[in-house]
Amino acid sequence: MGVLFVNYPKCSTCQKAKKWLEAHQIDFTDRHIKEENPTKAELEAWQKQSGLPLKKFFNTSGLLYKEMNLKDRLKDMSEGEQLELLASDGMLVKRPVLVGDDFVLVGFKESQWEEALL
Repeated sequence: MGVLFVNYPKCSTCQKAKKWLEAHQIDFTDRHIKEENPTKAELEAWQKQSGLPLKKFFNTSGLLYKEMNLKDRLKDMSEGEQLELLASDGMLVKRPVLVGDDFVLVGFKESQWEEALL
């Protein structure tokens, strides 16, 4: 079962997640979130598949999120506008994102990953 691993290589959480995938011999496609930003359509599909609120896809601890004052601005934006914004820059997206046939995981929580993959 191959999964899509969308990550930022310099991110320590992403590095930990990648080591976890390798240690568990999970077949994955590695995708650099800044070089190949998720599209609006992908983000929309992932959000639906994950069942998570869209705000969970935002990298709230990121510099760009803070610089753009999104904490205050998101509540006044439509879901479509939020998706456009996420699709505009990979650094706004919480990472890593792990996409499988029947799941989407955002961030790295080992217990969730074990449940989905092992």
